[in-house]
Parts: sequence; structure tokens; C-alpha cells
Amino acid sequence: MKIPVTLKHKPVIVSENYENIDGRYAYDSDAKGLSLGLAQWNDRGNVDISAKVWRHTGEKWSRQSEELPIHRVLDLAILVCRSKQYFREAYRYENFYDKENTVIDRVGLQGDAMTVEFCTDNTMLEDDIKLFLQALSKDDELIGERLRVLSSILKDMGY
Repeated sequence: MKIPVTLKHKPVIVSENYENIDGRYAYDSDAKGLSLGLAQWNDRGNVDISAKVWRHTGEKWSRQSEELPIHRVLDLAILVCRSKQYFREAYRYENFYDKENTVIDRVGLQGDAMTVEFCTDNTMLEDDIKLFLQALSKDDELIGERLRVLSSILKDMGY
């Protein structure tokens, strides 16, 4: 299925077979494609690159398609990596986290830091952490494959 080029997001680089590799939803996904392109919120003279997940209902392109600024995609990747790294050692804590120190890390970015921490406002946090860990474990092979590919590409780029 071809990603539309007549909408506000202007695709430049695309992956139009994303439904075939969409993790455990592979071959049964409404996420049909990914693109990097010119953001839909661009104003004249102010151009941003964004990433977009293109969803299709089977009838039409979905309004639930998501467009993110490229730096947010990378911030999400940082969040995933730091969380996965934390949970490697989380077995040491009762309920898999330290109730006295709920901050996992402060990742320095742009002269400040992105705080990675547990959402203590979540009244079901302990149960949700267990469910999160189950999902992380179930998808470990899928996530690990993508992290290895990302690591290899970053090394090739000199990072």
C-alpha cells in the first residue's frame, strides 16, 4: 500500500511495508508505513523533519496516524533503552523499583536533562510494572533485534 503524498506531511524517506515487520502485529497491523518527511505543522520558511506512522483501517487512511518531530523519536528511543537497561537489574527491588528513589536517571540533553522516572501518581503502579515487565520479556527478541541493528548503525556512523 502506497503512503499518500497529497496530505500535509510530505514523505521523503518511506518504509511502505511496515505492516510486515510491526513487532508481534506483523502481517496483521493497521500501521502500514513509516516515513520521514516535512512536518505537517511547517510554516513558510520554517521547515522541520518529522517521523510518521501511517495507519490504514482497510477502508481509508486513519486519523490515528501519528506524526512526531524526529528529536522526539530519538527521545523515545532513549527512554526505551534506559528503561530496558533499568529493568535488567530491577529484580533486586521489592516490586521491581525503589520506592524511596523513583528516578531511574537524568539524561543530559540540550543543557538540561530528561528525567526518567516511575509514575508514582499511578495508583496501580506495582501491578502495572509487573505487566510492563511481562510485555518487555515477551517482546525481548523483537526489541533486542532492533536495538542490535540500531547499535550497529550508530557504530558505523561513528557514535
